[in-house]
Amino acid sequence: MVGLSTAWFLQERGVEVTVVDRDGVAAGASWGNAGWLSPGLAIPLNEPGILRYGLRSLLDPGAPLHVPATPDVKLLSFLTRFAMNCTWKSWSSAVQANLAFNEECLEAFDVLTANGVEAPTVEAPITAAFENTRQAVGLLHELRRIDDSGLKIRYTALDGDALREQAPQLSSRVKAGIRLDGQRYVDPGRFTRSLADAVAARGAVIRSGFRVTGVHDDSGALSVRSGAGDSVRADAVVLATGAWLNDLGAAWGVRVPVRAGRGYSFTVPTDQPVSGPVYLPAVRVACTPYQGRLRVAGTMEFRDADAPLDRARIDAIIASARPLLTGVSWDGLTDPWVGPRPVTPDGRPLVGATDAPGRFVAGGHGMWGLTHGPVTGRMLAEQITTGKQPAALRDFDPTR
Repeated sequence: MVGLSTAWFLQERGVEVTVVDRDGVAAGASWGNAGWLSPGLAIPLNEPGILRYGLRSLLDPGAPLHVPATPDVKLLSFLTRFAMNCTWKSWSSAVQANLAFNEECLEAFDVLTANGVEAPTVEAPITAAFENTRQAVGLLHELRRIDDSGLKIRYTALDGDALREQAPQLSSRVKAGIRLDGQRYVDPGRFTRSLADAVAARGAVIRSGFRVTGVHDDSGALSVRSGAGDSVRADAVVLATGAWLNDLGAAWGVRVPVRAGRGYSFTVPTDQPVSGPVYLPAVRVACTPYQGRLRVAGTMEFRDADAPLDRARIDAIIASARPLLTGVSWDGLTDPWVGPRPVTPDGRPLVGATDAPGRFVAGGHGMWGLTHGPVTGRMLAEQITTGKQPAALRDFDPTR
């Protein structure tokens, strides 16, 4: 999503583009995520509560946050840096840094859908649901902090009939809710493929199955090379490889580690149509209307990006969400999926020029690569073509 968005906005500025992809369009997190376009919830992970929650979760194999026992020194170093950033000061700085992205992200989607990207975005509130009002207070405090940062969010507390009317799939155990207005959702795989079609229709070459092994200087140009011996020459290169960003980026001066915070999703039938996204914050589960059914997504698993799907994580999501939802046919589960989301320790993505001439980076968006993909592409395209760093990208310097 991030790479294709950058390609599209570069084309808007008259740049000829080649896209190389190790697997294929929408083969990773751009397919399996919850599909939310949610500036109201696109907030950094490193708030203090997540540290306390994470420490409690270490002894619970079914917890939404999962860090398997590992001798991986780099992962332990990353988690230490992440923990050091779990302060209100660091979190507030990250919220402020992301403010421009959240303010402009929906407009960037509108630019795409008005100019050749045929997949729609759907306007709908996100309903956050809780078993009691005490649980809701935590999200209310977070929303107020975001509101104080300058991003104005419209939200309403719900209970009783109003809550059930908003989201009929909520069970009787749910007693309190918060409706966030001004949000949207998409079918993420369909949108990403439609974006790729639009990029190709404008003349770009998209090469799938091209696994990049290096980018080298070659007679005044850059040569992007694959493990199979193929190469593509270019004047500039944008690295938008998600959780694998450090594989090449480290040699370009990217100092911030990016780790895979793996998320799981699957699809289930429902007795009634689902009118909009439902969020279950206490168990960290996101639910979205998806092709006439319900996509259920959750968990944050710090494991190797290429590790196989762990069915126990899906079972844990079901066990946590089942008591809070009704009219869901859990036995009809299809499309089980796991994919890596690129997480940074300070809650800020990596977008901009690197120390290596002609080499740029766009990644590290955590859970919000879909929401922030188009606005990232628009701002990075401006920097590449003008040589001037937009003010909104200063805090995202990949060499910080």
